[in-house]
Amino acid sequence: MKRVLSGVQPTGDVTIGNYLGAIKRFVDLQDTTDPYFMIVNLHAWTVPQDPQVLKEKTINLAALYLAVGLDPKKSVIFAQSDVPEHTELTWLLQCIAYFGELGRMIQFKEKSEDKQNVSVGLYTYPVLMAADILIYQADLVPVGEDQKQHLELTRDLAERFNNRFGHTFTVPDPLINEFGARIMGLDDPSKKMSKSAKSPYNRITMMDTPDEIKSKIMKAVTDTDNQIRFDPVNKPGISNLLTIYSLFSGETIPQLEERLAGQGYGTLKKELVEVVVNHLQPIQQRLQQLKKSGEVLDVLRNGAERARAEAAKTVQAAKEKMGLLLG
Repeated sequence: MKRVLSGVQPTGDVTIGNYLGAIKRFVDLQDTTDPYFMIVNLHAWTVPQDPQVLKEKTINLAALYLAVGLDPKKSVIFAQSDVPEHTELTWLLQCIAYFGELGRMIQFKEKSEDKQNVSVGLYTYPVLMAADILIYQADLVPVGEDQKQHLELTRDLAERFNNRFGHTFTVPDPLINEFGARIMGLDDPSKKMSKSAKSPYNRITMMDTPDEIKSKIMKAVTDTDNQIRFDPVNKPGISNLLTIYSLFSGETIPQLEERLAGQGYGTLKKELVEVVVNHLQPIQQRLQQLKKSGEVLDVLRNGAERARAEAAKTVQAAKEKMGLLLG
């Protein structure tokens, strides 16, 4: 089976956008691939963090992985910081990366805009991302539109290293989910749902209460013609709600359009509230049980051991090719 590698940052509160666009897909992939799923807590430090909060969120995200259905017997689940080989390979790759190509990264431009002091880590973290992928010889990487540029850099670095030193890295391919890969904000459907958006009405988090979910969905931006149809260009708000409904319920968009034809937006929103609440409540209950059990730390320790065994092979091979193994 092909190896898949992906991860989520443990910053902010995980949204249903993170879940539907990434984490829910992880569960499906673990039965058909050889999967490695990280909590990318080293990436979190590209901007200032509260150490204790970051630690808690890392453990909480691991608990969420398990609560939604990731199985540590099928998937390697680990925290990035528990595998020091990631940072070692990052240095080796930084030495063949070019200053100009990192400066062209769109996310760096966006995140550094209007800031007087920007960390070097924010500039170079695409190389760490490349190391995350290449160190496990991943064949496939689930990515959204906003990460495609980073995967292209990863492919460039793998090919550059292989051409210069001999074949060492698998050149990964993107695994793109065309439908639902990008869940938009409830308050502004022209922008992606975000953990860091200023308004809490932008997002539904995985731990929101039923009352919070209801309030956010009922206030979601729509339009004035009151026709329920999927039209992302002319009806972005309704199209976003239909996408969320479809991904949570399993009904297709055409099925929803047919069943809700002639009904108002109020009906769509009320049904969507029920669907989201019913889906999230068992996950929330399971997450709380996991946090009390101590099982999460055991999973992370075992996952890190398995990950390090694979990572060490790749770092060893890269160092040998670069003349860094002396005996």
